[in-house]
Amino acid sequence: MSQSPYRVVIAEDEALIRLDLKEMLEEPGQDAYVVVGEASDGDTAVKLAAELRPDLVIMDVKMPVLDGISAAEQISARRLAPVVILTAFSQRDLVQRASNAGAMAYLVKPFTKADLIPAIEIAVSRFAEVGALQKEVTNLRDRLEMRKLLDRAKGLLQAARGITEPEAFRWIQKTSMDRRMTMRALAQEVLDEHQQAATAAAKPESEGAESPAGPESPDSQAVPGDPPT
Repeated sequence: MSQSPYRVVIAEDEALIRLDLKEMLEEPGQDAYVVVGEASDGDTAVKLAAELRPDLVIMDVKMPVLDGISAAEQISARRLAPVVILTAFSQRDLVQRASNAGAMAYLVKPFTKADLIPAIEIAVSRFAEVGALQKEVTNLRDRLEMRKLLDRAKGLLQAARGITEPEAFRWIQKTSMDRRMTMRALAQEVLDEHQQAATAAAKPESEGAESPAGPESPDSQAVPGDPPT
């Protein structure tokens, strides 16, 4: 979680759902989020994102004036904020459209706070990751390759340390800065160390294996000068 509260814009045309979201995020004793803006249509959501530059926009798919996916596309194209899409539908094509529009995560209604918070963390982390990739690698093809490398390294860190995807990315980002190296180099180092560890773990098994006949006895060993049998 960030040191300061995430500043959130909620875009939802149903007032009751907006209120529920606001209460979830600003629950007493919960200082991780603060709602800085609310919109009932997609066009207003885009304007608020540009004006307030929040840490996150939570956006419903179906809204008047400008639908949520179109609004998310504009917000993402301008790199204003990460977007979490809310939808009452779970069709694959809608999820794909949201992803293509630049949404970093999505939630299917009805959802709970236990569903919402991880989606927010993933969206914010992926948005930061995309920004870091753009700064480190300008070529699109190289950026895609680096993304694959990072995903593999994050997966290994998640499995080895029992951490989440956002935590794995933050570790890579912070460690690369602390060690004054690129994230690409650090990710490759993580993969190389994993490969070395896997090779070392397999080596004693192969070295300890004996032939079915067992070790040769001194009497059965060939003597120099004897003819080959």
